[in-house]
Amino acid sequence: MNERRLRLALRRERLVERSRRLRREAATQSAVLDPLFNTIDHVRDGIAWVRRNPEMLAAGVVGFALVRPRRVWRWGLRLWGAWRLLGSLHQRLDR
Repeated sequence: MNERRLRLALRRERLVERSRRLRREAATQSAVLDPLFNTIDHVRDGIAWVRRNPEMLAAGVVGFALVRPRRVWRWGLRLWGAWRLLGSLHQRLDR
């Protein structure tokens, strides 16, 4: 019985060490993705800020419209067209 426990303890220790090694390898290999994850975090934080402060976004759009009205109209029409295109694609995909 003692020998069996010793074998199990040794096996457990080997598995724990293997698990540590695999975790270290995974951490070093995933370090390449850190810049991507940081960018995604910044975008998510920006979206959360806009949701908390929609009046600031509206003020920026109004200010930009006063400074560059033609550009706002041009981009507004492009966005409106893209919105309608996505809506029609969505309807077609639902069918």
